[in-house]
Amino acid sequence: MASIPTLSLNDGRTIPQVGYGCWQIAEDQAPDLVRQALAAGYRLIDTAAAYGNEAGVGKGLRESGVPREQVFVTTKLWNDRQGPDAAKAFEESRTKLGLDYVDLYLIHWPCPQKRLFVETWKAMIALRDEGKIRSIGVSNFTDEHLATLIGETGVTPAVNQIELHPYFQRADARAADRARGIVTESWSPLGRGQELKDPAIAAIAEAHGKTPAQVVLRWHTQVGCVVIPKSAHPQRIVENISLFDFELSAGDMEKIGKLDRADGRIGPDPATFC
Repeated sequence: MASIPTLSLNDGRTIPQVGYGCWQIAEDQAPDLVRQALAAGYRLIDTAAAYGNEAGVGKGLRESGVPREQVFVTTKLWNDRQGPDAAKAFEESRTKLGLDYVDLYLIHWPCPQKRLFVETWKAMIALRDEGKIRSIGVSNFTDEHLATLIGETGVTPAVNQIELHPYFQRADARAADRARGIVTESWSPLGRGQELKDPAIAAIAEAHGKTPAQVVLRWHTQVGCVVIPKSAHPQRIVENISLFDFELSAGDMEKIGKLDRADGRIGPDPATFC
């Protein structure tokens, strides 16, 4: 079973650096896949209300035999529940998961046009203070959104989960998060598979005797991010967490650094999406 490093959060807690992402996993598949992930050594499980699988994720957690306190569970508030509905939406997620508390709760998207993310954040602060959430954070927030959130409430998110992969490396966003003491977490860390076919990645993988996916995921850890790959294949679930028996050289990191693209985004733009 893999041993996973942790990163320190700004609220005094820690988060595993590699987790199991549950995006696009069907409710009926989730219990078995979550059990497999936990058996492989994952201790961070990432889901969201919008994924429609929180009940299945919770079932897998309970059936795994892994003690609750050993698993870091993240879920997220969807856009249509921002504002007055935020606390109720959290309770619905917590009930579906079957948990007394959630380790990390995120605002899934800022939806700046709604102008509700500050009110939502205040509700999440209250839930954290009540002990129902251990850490609170955001997803897809730009530095401008973060400045507004922190300026209005004085509370800095522990985590900012953003699209991040070798073709869209977000160096400025990572630096801005780091300057604020926020851990950056990468979603779509394999670029939906595009990077795995890149000749530079393939050459590095061959040199290390690793898969292209392992090279990309190792890159994420070496730039200091939390990474949450998703797979429904048992072998790849194990491979995706087997990242700490090799290290990318400075030359490897430089080659991957050159893959960044101005048009590398594959997901929605946080400035407009809602």
